[in-house]
Amino acid sequence: MADSDLVHVVDDDVDVRKSLGFLLATADFPVRLYESATAFLAAASGHLDGCIVTDVRMPGIDGIELLRQLRTGGHKIPVIVMTGHADVALAVQAMKEGASDFIEKPFDDEMLILAIRSALANRNEANAAHPQSADIRERLSTLSDREHQVLDGLVSGLPNKTIAYDLGISPRTVEIHRANVMSKMAASSLSHLVRMALIVESRS
Repeated sequence: MADSDLVHVVDDDVDVRKSLGFLLATADFPVRLYESATAFLAAASGHLDGCIVTDVRMPGIDGIELLRQLRTGGHKIPVIVMTGHADVALAVQAMKEGASDFIEKPFDDEMLILAIRSALANRNEANAAHPQSADIRERLSTLSDREHQVLDGLVSGLPNKTIAYDLGISPRTVEIHRANVMSKMAASSLSHLVRMALIVESRS
């Protein structure tokens, strides 16, 4: 693969860096590893090629601040953010800051590879009118009022228990509504669902 397919891995955990480096090299991606966002920014000069895979929680400059600094510097390189299961709110914030995707840990190796390939393939379309907007709006129109409320909670980064408390229903009922929303929206993951909701929100 060309240098334009270079994957920059930014993570303060040495074991994660090594395992991701091995995984991506096995998938034939050229890889560079950085122990912090500060180290990455120090090495990043001029035009940045490829894409970035970064943890959202890091000492010093975290994944969200890294996104902000990249955008402030005019860099449009796609960024995939890795989050812990309890970090949905941070993941949503990352999407709003311009992340191309987020992946919840622990994740399937193939899911990360697919996310990277998708980010690289679509990197030049970030500012174009999104072709799926009409389809997404049509799917949204099939949701019930309660499903819309649950979706709003998910896009705000709220956990199921908080959504349940706010709506005066049980967490189990929220899980059922959430499953229905995922099905009606044809969302393959929470990140896919959030991304679709944000696509429509950014163009409304």
